[in-house]
Amino acid sequence: MHAATAKDGRLQDYSQRIEQLATKLGLDYYPVDFELVPNNFMMEIAVYGLPVRMPHWSFGIRYIHQLIRQGMGNSRIFEVMFPGDPCHAYLVNNNTLPENTLVVAHVLGHADFSKNNHLFARFMEMAGGHILEQSAARAHQIDAALQEHGQEKVEAVLDAALALEPHIDVNRELHRSPYPTARIQAGTHVEDDFSRRFHSLPGESARPADPAVGQRPQIPPQPEYDLLWFIANYAPDLEGWERDIFLAVREESYYFYPVFACQIMNEGWASYWHARLLREADFLPQDLYLSAIKAHSDVVRPYAADNQLALAVNPYHLGFSIWEDLIERKGIEFARQVMREEDDFGFIRNYLTPELAEKLELFVYETHDDGGIKIANRDIHQVREAILAPKFNYGAPRIAATRITVDGSLELHHDHKSDGRGLDVGRAERVLEYISRVWRRSVTLHTVGYSGNARIVTSKR
Repeated sequence: MHAATAKDGRLQDYSQRIEQLATKLGLDYYPVDFELVPNNFMMEIAVYGLPVRMPHWSFGIRYIHQLIRQGMGNSRIFEVMFPGDPCHAYLVNNNTLPENTLVVAHVLGHADFSKNNHLFARFMEMAGGHILEQSAARAHQIDAALQEHGQEKVEAVLDAALALEPHIDVNRELHRSPYPTARIQAGTHVEDDFSRRFHSLPGESARPADPAVGQRPQIPPQPEYDLLWFIANYAPDLEGWERDIFLAVREESYYFYPVFACQIMNEGWASYWHARLLREADFLPQDLYLSAIKAHSDVVRPYAADNQLALAVNPYHLGFSIWEDLIERKGIEFARQVMREEDDFGFIRNYLTPELAEKLELFVYETHDDGGIKIANRDIHQVREAILAPKFNYGAPRIAATRITVDGSLELHHDHKSDGRGLDVGRAERVLEYISRVWRRSVTLHTVGYSGNARIVTSKR
């Protein structure tokens, strides 16, 4: 921790000694730059996702919601940490000394996770380890576009790009080449030995000529789920600055994906390590330690408030409980291997045991029209999948671009079978309207409604 960023000399002293202890216990992380900031700045970071980011009206709405939640006592932000080399961590300057001491230990757990987890490492290699500098540069580009093209034009592009923010294909690379454009040539089909022998048998005709020979490949050649990339590269009339906005939003979406996909693991790992570091930090005064542990209990509690049973999973509590159970049964080295190799899907499916789920009182519930709530299932497989369902496909419906028609119209298909849900048609219409503003042709979405009936939603230009 830099001396210039430490509000309290004792915090800096404890932080340095906690870092030494973390290294001794085997944590391995990129350097962490800590900074104490006022609460309003911290809230802006939480809302925008970054200290400096492209301006958009939706962030203002999120800010109001965050203010309301904080005013009701439902949302207190202790820290925000950005993985990278170095990592950047922001602490609230009016947190108590015990709280910020705990936060320092918590951040070191995050830093260890983000350096060693394979998913984080892969996406950091693609998106780079300097997100704050990169996001500031993108914000500067947006400001330049606002000056040159005006708020209305720039906002229309941002509306569409941010509406599609989760619609990337995490199985593809960040930096991709366009589709091949060469015409299909005769003789490109390669038959295996069996096929050649089959077509040479008496009474069997030779393989018919491919009708696609001489034609240009269809765009896209297969369903394309990376909608931000597809529109940036293939929207007929997008200007260069508009394409840059789509690619900027896409790059930030790639950066944040591991945070989303490993939230339960990551928060649980950081909570395990802040509890262990504080427990083994014999240099901390007893009263500070007790206050910090009280803050730890508040963070990892399973209840919403006043001992009311929570109907949503607290990722800190669930992750912390699984790691504690796993380390107790298998040891810390096995846990570190799991930390390196898994994301939340493998972590929950493989290591949330039936015994632990019962101990944590996890269940699937259903609601009724009269507002009543009923426990529907305690089966461990159902519980696991209910926890993971909101994480599928970055939490967004699985939508693919499937065809550009002769007149340039765009067809989209909702893969509702793998998605396992219908769409809110009203919301789909609004998103299609945003897309059509930048596609500048008709856009059609084939989907199903909540009741499972087929629906076609069209936005015309």
